[in-house]
Amino acid sequence: MLHRDYLLEVIEQFVATVSKALAGALLQRNIDDAQEVEAAIADLVQLDPQTAMSLSPESLVTMMMLSGTGDAVAGYAAYALYRLGDAYDGMGQHDTADLRREQAMAIAQAFGGNVEEIPEEFRALEAKLSA
Repeated sequence: MLHRDYLLEVIEQFVATVSKALAGALLQRNIDDAQEVEAAIADLVQLDPQTAMSLSPESLVTMMMLSGTGDAVAGYAAYALYRLGDAYDGMGQHDTADLRREQAMAIAQAFGGNVEEIPEEFRALEAKLSA
């Protein structure tokens, strides 16, 4: 029960942080917001952002598995990384965009997800982005 409550709190904080920052990264092309999304993802795997975001897709998956929360947060991380790829494309940083999408796809594949599946908690963000 305690582990479940902890995971729910982690997911809630992640969604709140990522929703705000991803909106800024996508709508305003704000690099600081993109880096805030990366920091939130790195926090999920308990690494500093620079290290986590420089990992190969396979290594990032390994770190998620070792974190012990990978199964619970994989869909959220994959979604955030995939949309972050769109943000980096909008900023003209195509190599970084490609890496973020590759990381997202590796996570989705490893944990049985789909990068195009929008977690319920991010539907309000998607509506905002579509408006």
